[in-house]
Amino acid sequence: MQKRKMNEESNDWGSIGIGAMIVFIALILVAAVASAVIIQTGEKLQQNAQQSGSDTQQEISGKISIITVWVGAQNANNEEITMVFELAPGSEPIADTAVHWAVICDDGAGTPSVVDGDLSTATELDGATAVAQFDPGSTYMIDLIVGGANGGGSDCPPTLNEEHSMVISANGGGSTYETLFYQSTTQGDQVV
Repeated sequence: MQKRKMNEESNDWGSIGIGAMIVFIALILVAAVASAVIIQTGEKLQQNAQQSGSDTQQEISGKISIITVWVGAQNANNEEITMVFELAPGSEPIADTAVHWAVICDDGAGTPSVVDGDLSTATELDGATAVAQFDPGSTYMIDLIVGGANGGGSDCPPTLNEEHSMVISANGGGSTYETLFYQSTTQGDQVV
């Protein structure tokens, strides 16, 4: 009788041990699947972050930062604005002909008028030293002919109390948008 009771206790302990082992193996399998999912998610997040960083770097790498714009010389058929600018932080050197500008305004009849060009006539801040490329950390200046351009074609001359839109875009880089508001059309008055 005592032997029979001992066998039953051994069977109970054996059943408990096998059950615990099954639970332990199941936990290991669940942990393995969960860790695989977490690792895969982490890799995907890292790839997305790296792609976003690359896209942002490319967008910023050729961007122009406008420091100021003022009304330039206002001669008949040759109305100018003067812009002082630099490359955005993190930019690589860029050729002056690879950066284009456009000023967009209303021609008075409800139709947009656009004047555009490149920055090939930009100079160092002294206004006399011509440049072939823009380097980070340097400041440049350019006179943009916005009125009387193209032999009487499209133009956006400085006009009192008008807003014009300016877009500066670098080939393969970013774009800069600025609103020019003419509170005065006197030479030297700021519009940005």
